[in-house]
Amino acid sequence: MNRLKHMLTHHEGKSKYAYEINGITHLGIGRNVDRNGGLGLSDDECMYLLENDILLFTKELAQAFAWFGGLDEVRQEALIMICFTMGISRLKKFVKALGHLEQGNFEESAREFLDSRWSTQIGERAIVLASMIETGKYPDGYEVFIKE
Repeated sequence: MNRLKHMLTHHEGKSKYAYEINGITHLGIGRNVDRNGGLGLSDDECMYLLENDILLFTKELAQAFAWFGGLDEVRQEALIMICFTMGISRLKKFVKALGHLEQGNFEESAREFLDSRWSTQIGERAIVLASMIETGKYPDGYEVFIKE
Protein backbone atom coordinates (compact mmCIF):
# COMPACT_ATOMS: atom_id res chain seq x y z
CA MET A 1 0.00 0.00 0.00
CA ASN A 2 2.82 2.44 0.76
CA ARG A 3 4.29 1.81 -2.69
CA LEU A 4 0.89 2.43 -4.26
CA LYS A 5 0.52 5.72 -2.36
CA HIS A 6 4.03 6.76 -3.35
CA MET A 7 3.45 5.96 -7.01
CA LEU A 8 0.06 7.66 -7.14
CA THR A 9 1.53 10.75 -5.49
CA HIS A 10 4.40 10.72 -7.98
CA HIS A 11 2.14 10.29 -11.01
CA GLU A 12 -0.79 12.46 -9.94
CA GLY A 13 1.12 15.13 -8.04
CA LYS A 14 -0.01 16.59 -4.75
CA SER A 15 -1.67 19.93 -4.19
CA LYS A 16 -3.07 21.50 -1.05
CA TYR A 17 -5.18 23.73 -3.27
CA ALA A 18 -7.81 23.02 -5.88
CA TYR A 19 -6.42 22.86 -9.40
CA GLU A 20 -7.79 22.21 -12.86
CA ILE A 21 -6.76 19.73 -15.51
CA ASN A 22 -8.65 19.97 -18.79
CA GLY A 23 -11.32 22.05 -17.05
CA ILE A 24 -11.91 19.46 -14.32
CA THR A 25 -11.33 20.51 -10.69
CA HIS A 26 -9.05 18.31 -8.59
CA LEU A 27 -7.80 18.41 -5.02
CA GLY A 28 -5.07 16.65 -3.05
CA ILE A 29 -3.63 13.75 -5.00
CA GLY A 30 -5.68 13.54 -8.16
CA ARG A 31 -9.09 13.67 -6.44
CA ASN A 32 -11.67 14.72 -9.00
CA VAL A 33 -13.99 17.04 -7.06
CA ASP A 34 -15.72 18.50 -10.10
CA ARG A 35 -19.50 18.78 -9.89
CA ASN A 36 -19.83 16.95 -13.18
CA GLY A 37 -18.76 13.38 -12.52
CA GLY A 38 -16.26 13.95 -9.73
CA LEU A 39 -16.05 12.10 -6.43
CA GLY A 40 -16.36 15.26 -4.38
CA LEU A 41 -15.82 14.69 -0.67
CA SER A 42 -17.64 12.19 1.51
CA ASP A 43 -19.43 13.32 4.68
CA ASP A 44 -16.65 11.71 6.73
CA GLU A 45 -14.01 13.62 4.75
CA CYS A 46 -15.89 16.88 5.24
CA MET A 47 -16.09 16.27 8.99
CA TYR A 48 -12.39 15.34 9.11
CA LEU A 49 -11.49 18.63 7.43
CA LEU A 50 -13.83 20.52 9.77
CA GLU A 51 -12.29 18.94 12.87
CA ASN A 52 -8.80 19.82 11.63
CA ASP A 53 -9.88 23.40 10.89
CA ILE A 54 -11.40 23.79 14.36
CA LEU A 55 -8.17 22.55 15.95
CA LEU A 56 -6.10 24.85 13.74
CA PHE A 57 -8.16 27.94 14.55
CA THR A 58 -8.27 27.10 18.26
CA LYS A 59 -4.46 26.86 18.35
CA GLU A 60 -4.03 30.05 16.33
CA LEU A 61 -6.41 31.96 18.60
CA ALA A 62 -4.68 30.68 21.75
CA GLN A 63 -1.28 31.70 20.35
CA ALA A 64 -2.46 35.10 19.17
CA PHE A 65 -4.44 36.05 22.27
CA ALA A 66 -3.24 34.96 25.72
CA TRP A 67 -6.71 35.71 27.10
CA PHE A 68 -8.52 33.40 24.66
CA GLY A 69 -8.36 30.40 27.02
CA GLY A 70 -10.03 32.44 29.76
CA LEU A 71 -13.16 33.02 27.71
CA ASP A 72 -16.19 30.81 28.24
CA GLU A 73 -16.90 28.10 25.68
CA VAL A 74 -19.57 30.08 23.82
CA ARG A 75 -17.33 33.10 23.24
CA GLN A 76 -14.39 30.88 22.26
CA GLU A 77 -16.59 29.13 19.72
CA ALA A 78 -17.85 32.47 18.39
CA LEU A 79 -14.24 33.53 17.73
CA ILE A 80 -13.50 30.18 16.08
CA MET A 81 -16.49 30.71 13.79
CA ILE A 82 -15.33 34.26 13.05
CA CYS A 83 -11.96 32.79 12.03
CA PHE A 84 -13.82 30.56 9.58
CA THR A 85 -15.22 33.66 7.91
CA MET A 86 -12.09 35.82 7.80
CA GLY A 87 -9.02 33.98 9.06
CA ILE A 88 -6.79 34.92 11.97
CA SER A 89 -4.82 37.60 10.09
CA ARG A 90 -7.90 39.62 9.31
CA LEU A 91 -9.36 39.02 12.77
CA LYS A 92 -6.27 40.57 14.36
CA LYS A 93 -7.18 43.85 12.64
CA PHE A 94 -10.31 44.12 14.80
CA VAL A 95 -8.26 45.79 17.52
CA LYS A 96 -11.13 47.58 19.26
CA ALA A 97 -13.45 44.57 19.29
CA LEU A 98 -10.68 42.29 20.56
CA GLY A 99 -9.59 44.83 23.17
CA HIS A 100 -13.12 45.01 24.54
CA LEU A 101 -13.34 41.21 24.50
CA GLU A 102 -10.08 40.91 26.43
CA GLN A 103 -11.39 43.38 29.03
CA GLY A 104 -14.67 41.48 29.39
CA ASN A 105 -16.67 44.34 27.85
CA PHE A 106 -18.71 41.96 25.73
CA GLU A 107 -21.44 44.39 24.69
CA GLU A 108 -18.91 46.83 23.22
CA SER A 109 -16.99 44.00 21.58
CA ALA A 110 -20.14 42.76 19.87
CA ARG A 111 -20.97 46.30 18.78
CA GLU A 112 -17.51 46.72 17.22
CA PHE A 113 -17.81 43.45 15.30
CA LEU A 114 -21.20 44.53 13.97
CA ASP A 115 -19.89 47.96 12.99
CA SER A 116 -17.71 46.58 10.20
CA ARG A 117 -17.67 45.71 6.53
CA TRP A 118 -17.28 42.04 7.57
CA SER A 119 -20.68 42.24 9.27
CA THR A 120 -22.39 43.52 6.15
CA GLN A 121 -20.65 40.86 4.04
CA ILE A 122 -21.93 37.90 6.06
CA GLY A 123 -25.23 39.39 7.24
CA GLU A 124 -27.30 37.33 9.68
CA ARG A 125 -24.33 35.19 10.63
CA ALA A 126 -22.55 38.27 12.04
CA ILE A 127 -25.59 39.06 14.17
CA VAL A 128 -25.61 35.53 15.60
CA LEU A 129 -21.87 35.60 16.36
CA ALA A 130 -22.03 39.07 17.91
CA SER A 131 -24.92 37.93 20.08
CA MET A 132 -22.87 34.96 21.28
CA ILE A 133 -20.03 37.32 22.18
CA GLU A 134 -22.35 39.73 23.95
CA THR A 135 -24.44 37.21 25.91
CA GLY A 136 -22.22 34.15 26.26
CA LYS A 137 -25.21 32.07 25.14
CA TYR A 138 -25.87 29.90 22.11
CA PRO A 139 -28.65 31.05 19.80
CA ASP A 140 -32.03 29.35 19.99
CA GLY A 141 -32.09 26.02 18.24
CA TYR A 142 -28.50 25.02 19.05
CA GLU A 143 -28.96 23.99 22.70
CA VAL A 144 -29.57 20.36 21.73
CA PHE A 145 -26.05 20.07 20.30
CA ILE A 146 -24.35 21.33 23.45
CA LYS A 147 -24.82 17.97 25.23
CA GLU A 148 -22.63 16.05 22.75
